[in-house]
Amino acid sequence: MSATVTVAPMTAEHADAVLRIYDEGIATGHATFQSAAPTWAAFDADHLPAHRLVALDDDGAVLGWVAAAPVSGRCVYSGVVEHSVYVAAAARGRGVGRTLLTALVGSAREAGVWTLESGVFPENTASLRLHTEAGFRVVGTRERLGLMGHGPLAGQWRDVVLLEKRL
Repeated sequence: MSATVTVAPMTAEHADAVLRIYDEGIATGHATFQSAAPTWAAFDADHLPAHRLVALDDDGAVLGWVAAAPVSGRCVYSGVVEHSVYVAAAARGRGVGRTLLTALVGSAREAGVWTLESGVFPENTASLRLHTEAGFRVVGTRERLGLMGHGPLAGQWRDVVLLEKRL
């Protein structure tokens, strides 16, 4: 794996790698309530095109991704988006997440977004550290969410730390 990381807009060309990296995150049990990555069509429909980015190595391999979605359709929330950032297992610890989050802050600021937010399981200390170092603040903890009947978190209540960064 090369040392250079570049950020590019996420396209359908990246779909397989993006969804594979999403599945790697799901497998940790500390990334999401999802039990499986969505189809590319569902992912594409749910995320804002201007705020979907991939980190690439010199060979064009996807090392990670960040994507944002509207928090609400209500006009008072038009400048608030929720984001997710995922890094391939083989690329963790190389600053890929920081590079992606910095790029997202830039694209959001340019588009007039005024708040970025994310929900992170307290056990995901790497993500909490990444967000804190990027200037996000903890708003609070949503307690006992997501009791599900399937997937890696089946039958478990989980707390979620809500983080935000005002732009």
